[in-house]
Amino acid sequence: MYYVTSVLKTSQTMYARYERGTNELPIHHLIALCKLYNISADYILGLTDKK
Repeated sequence: MYYVTSVLKTSQTMYARYERGTNELPIHHLIALCKLYNISADYILGLTDKK
């Protein structure tokens, strides 16, 4: 988890809020996660099963 929060330059608390849906994930964080995990935004958003 620490690695992801350091890549996104956000706190663990804020990242947990994204996961719970309390706060919306900013687009620039979505893009960073796609690059980090080498997957599509559609996969992260649950719109497809294809990574």
